[in-house]
Amino acid sequence: MIELNNVSFVRQGRTILEAIDWQIKPGEHWVMMGLNGSGKTSILNIIQGQNWPTTGSVKILGETFGKTSIPNLQKRIGWVGSTLNTRINHYQAVEKIILSGIFSTIGVYQKYTESDLEAVDQVMKNLDIYDLKGKKYSECSQGQQQFILIARSLINQPELLILDEPCNGLDLFATEKLLHKTVELIGRESGPTIIFVTHHAEQIMPEFDHTLLLKDGRIFEQGSTQDILNVDKLTAFYDQPVNVVNLDNDRFLVHVK
Repeated sequence: MIELNNVSFVRQGRTILEAIDWQIKPGEHWVMMGLNGSGKTSILNIIQGQNWPTTGSVKILGETFGKTSIPNLQKRIGWVGSTLNTRINHYQAVEKIILSGIFSTIGVYQKYTESDLEAVDQVMKNLDIYDLKGKKYSECSQGQQQFILIARSLINQPELLILDEPCNGLDLFATEKLLHKTVELIGRESGPTIIFVTHHAEQIMPEFDHTLLLKDGRIFEQGSTQDILNVDKLTAFYDQPVNVVNLDNDRFLVHVK
């Protein structure tokens, strides 16, 4: 699904990413964690074809950068992040925002078909937000808005779905609903491979069996989530002593000692 080999990213003389080797195989679902400025967004932008690596090779969904159409590849990748929320028209109808995902555009400028509208209805029903149809995006709660953006990202049935801190600003119950809907996507036979970016270990569902820790533009650790989320590795990762509690539901709680 993803092959990053010896990838570096340098801008204005500053090395943002260095020696990144990361592979995601079909059927794997990954968490990415790192403090602000660690390079998470830069990796995601490279995966989406928004940035080009300074060195190294990139192969996404079987397509090698430099030998493929990036716009066509981007239609196979769903993405939800905070920057998307700032770019869309908040006074547009919810269903039009979701519809725009078919064309990978901000706004709908192309002709669309009845089957496109039916696809919008179906994805809204799958995420339990069909009751928002006809409302303006600005009239929806923050939690509802996040589900709308997820619906937009799923409309093309992407092979890869990037959820970049999707729970930011959500209350406890909206967060749990979003996490469990994400698990439902993982359980579907034709569901996408998911990269889930978070600062909060308690948001890592058991279905995310792999974790990547990014620190200062380099991979600090990667592998099994169960192996990585322990006191010794996370204390070294954060450069501060932390406690790690493995909860009864196979989720983790990390807090500073």
